Amino acid sequence: MQPGYPSQPPQQIDNNMTMSIVAIFLFWPLAIPAIINASKVNPLLQQGDYAGAQAAAAESKKWSKWALIVGIALWAISLLCCVGSALLGSASNNALGY
Repeated sequence: MQPGYPSQPPQQIDNNMTMSIVAIFLFWPLAIPAIINASKVNPLLQQGDYAGAQAAAAESKKWSKWALIVGIALWAISLLCCVGSALLGSASNNALGY
């Protein structure tokens, strides 16, 4: 570093905590590792371990995405089952003359 030049500010890495917290409402078993990894990012940045912080952020993002995908799929399947059950019940009642 040359004298008179300020040092560069540390890199900012998104810890994906928001996505991890949203994911916990959809499928918590996969969201827990996401939150654990997201909570590791800022301390690693403060220690100067940028590679470790990026790895933790990537892991957090991966687990969050899987939790969102599985959670949304389960919600869609349950919604489909509820609608299908209601339609079949209605058709059954109409066939019996109720």
